[in-house]
Formats: sequence, C-alpha cells, structure tokens
Amino acid sequence: MLDFAIFAVTFLLILASRQASGIPGMTPTDEKDGNLPDIVTSGSLHEFLVNLHEKYGPVVSFWFGRRLVVSVGSIDLLKQHINPNRTSDPFEMMLKSLLRYQSGLSGDAGESHLRKKLYENGVTKSLQSNFAVIQKLSEELLAKWLSFPESQHVPLCQHMLGFAMKSVTQTAMGSSFEDDQEVIRFRRNHDAIWAEIGKGFLDGSLDKSMTRKKLYEDALMEMESVLKKITKERRGRSFNRHVFIDSLLQGNLSDKQILEDTMIFSLAGCVITANLCTWAVYFLTTSEEVQQNLYKEVDRVLGKGPLTHEKIEQLRYCRQVLCETVRTAKLTPIAARLQELEGRIDQHIIPKETLVLYALGVVLQDSSAWASPYKFDPDRFSDESAMKNFSLLGFSGSQECPELRFAYMVATVLLSMLVRKLYLHPVKGQVMETKYELVTSPKEEAWITVSKRS
Repeated sequence: MLDFAIFAVTFLLILASRQASGIPGMTPTDEKDGNLPDIVTSGSLHEFLVNLHEKYGPVVSFWFGRRLVVSVGSIDLLKQHINPNRTSDPFEMMLKSLLRYQSGLSGDAGESHLRKKLYENGVTKSLQSNFAVIQKLSEELLAKWLSFPESQHVPLCQHMLGFAMKSVTQTAMGSSFEDDQEVIRFRRNHDAIWAEIGKGFLDGSLDKSMTRKKLYEDALMEMESVLKKITKERRGRSFNRHVFIDSLLQGNLSDKQILEDTMIFSLAGCVITANLCTWAVYFLTTSEEVQQNLYKEVDRVLGKGPLTHEKIEQLRYCRQVLCETVRTAKLTPIAARLQELEGRIDQHIIPKETLVLYALGVVLQDSSAWASPYKFDPDRFSDESAMKNFSLLGFSGSQECPELRFAYMVATVLLSMLVRKLYLHPVKGQVMETKYELVTSPKEEAWITVSKRS
C-alpha cells in the first residue's frame, strides 16, 4: 500500500526486523507497512507522535514498514541521548536523504567536521557581508505595509515567503537575484520541490503520478542548473559582496558537494526564515503587551539611529520573542539520529542501527519542562535554565542549525523595523490551523492588519 522514505538512514540501510526491546508502543498495523497507515490517519508524523507519547510515555516505539523506530519525548531523556559533539546536522541529513543526495551522509568524521565548519562559516560571513541587503529588503516590505489603508488585510504568509526568498537568494547566490523574475523562477521551482519533500516522508504516490513526478524532477533539474551556472560564474573571481556560495568555493569541496550544500541552504533557509517571520508577526498580533515590550526595547537600543550589526546583539528581548516563536509554533517538530551502537535510554536498550526520533514538537509543549506551555510568553526565556534546555534541543547556542541562525538574524532585522513604525493587529474571527511538516506552517493564509505608530 505505502512506500516510504524518511530521513537519511532509510536510504542507506536495509535493517532486519527487530523486537522492540521491551520499549512500550504500537505493534505493526500492517505486516508490510508497519504503522505508516496510522501516521497517515493522524495527519502528520508530529501528530502521530503526540498521541503515541500521551498513551505510552516519554520513550515509545513503532514501525516504519518492518523497521523499528524509537521516539524520545522528554527533555530529561533527550539529555541521555544527545551527543553535543556530533558533526552532522539532523535537518540537513533529512533534506539530503529526501533529495537522494549521498555525500556527507556517511564517511570520515574529520571530513564531515571540516565541511560542517565551512558551511557554518559561510552562513556567518554571508550575513555580515549582506547585512545592508537584508535591511534594504526589510525597508521595502515596511514601505509596502505603510502604504496600505488600516482596514486592508495583509496576506502574511505570502509576504513573508517572498521576503525570505529574496533574502536567501541574494545572500546565498548574489546580485543576479535582485531581478524579480529570477526570484519568481526560483520560487516556482522551490515550491514544486518542497511540495514533495516537505512532509518528511513520501507515501509512494509521486511515483504513481507521472505529472507530479515530471513537475518535481523538472523543478529540481532547473534549480540545480541555476546553481551550477552561479558556481561557474563566481569561481575564481572577486565580488563586492561575499555570498554563501563563495565560502563553499574557497573550501576543498567538489562541484557536487557545492551544489548539494547550496541547494540545502536555499531550500531550508527559505522555508525556516519565511515561517519564523510569519509566526513571529502573527504571535505579536495576539499580544499587545509583548508587542509594546519589543517596541520599547527597539526604541531604547536604536533610538533615532540606524540598526547595525553590532546593535543586533543588544536586542535580547527580540531574541526571546523569536525563541518563544520557535517553541510555541513547534517550528521544526522532528529531528532524527541513527543509533550507531547499542545504547540505553532510561531502562530501555536501544538496538544498534535503530532510527531514534527526537519528538521536539512534543518536548516543546511538555508541561513538566515549560510552565503554561501553550501560552506565548517570551519572558520565559529570561530564565537561564530555559535557554539551556532550548540550546540542548538545537534551537539556540552552538547546536542551532545554520539555517535557523540565519533566520534569527533576518527576523530580528525585520521585526525591529516593523515595530518601530507600525502596530500589528489580528484579524477578528480568524482561526489559525497548523500544518505539521518538516517545518511547521499555517495551514491556510494568515491575515493581519497594520496601522501607523504616531
């Protein structure tokens, strides 16, 4: 009935059927497909895990086909399993596996560490070099919103995705994406690719639809062709602005590795940045108090002066707003690791080569870890212990994924500009439903209204 593909290891390993080692959980619903029908019925892997952990506790097991999967759904137990010295990023691994990219998913640990550092440094340098670009794009969006009458409904998801696309493409690949037509082409291909891989697992239906399969393959081919062209144009040349792809070109990477890393950053950077900005603005509309506190901080730090890269670090409450946005929205609800050697979580033995899921969406709203977990409350991150937990989960500090670090910076610039000039208002009667994929997004368009600050 269902075929599947989830995360890196399912493309690299063919695992034998195993007993669940006494770990509580579901027995297979289908002999061939395991619990895949249950996941589909639940609506998403995240929603399936919420139900599973509620029923069976913080460590649970289930089956992808004939393969055992263990899910961990509490901070205390994640502390037992997470290795802070890992060189691989779980989000990058998920996307590479779904795109059928193999380089970097296995091999020498030293090489993986160097490649990770090159990738992270590329994000850092491109943010520094393109800070003015991000400011300009934020100012353009602000000017657009200032031109709207107060009664006009603003399509938040649409505007944030466009803003994120421009920010990522110009920062990653350079000035050719100042042309709106290039961004439109990129967006068309990006949307076609993400529509198929964004769920985090494939139900086999792509191979049964020649129309969908051709659309996906053509989009991937066209996007790869654009990236190859930019790589060729920028190799061995100097430009006024350093972009992400320049850092990769300066490293000892093959053309294939450069293509794959640029593709991953472009895809993940756009989706994470767009949805972080969307959810942050939406949550600000739901709390006048939080919005006013953010305005006061921006006014105190910036005064009448411009936003600079140095002053970003002083916007601590803004960072708390963004951390709470990630937590409340459950921005990336799933992470995954391969159990390379037999291990233990709590009293449970985890067999070698078991896929271990970190149910981050469950953990982020666990009442034992977060007071009033369903409340949007940035003040919770003034507590050092909350930030430590957040860092452990990979959402802050040295463990945060490079695409999220990029998104934090871009969102900080945008929010500081918006709240200086505008009040952000909710649309009365709007019911916000959530779509849980690799990155969480509103199920339908999110609408807001804006008015000018006097």
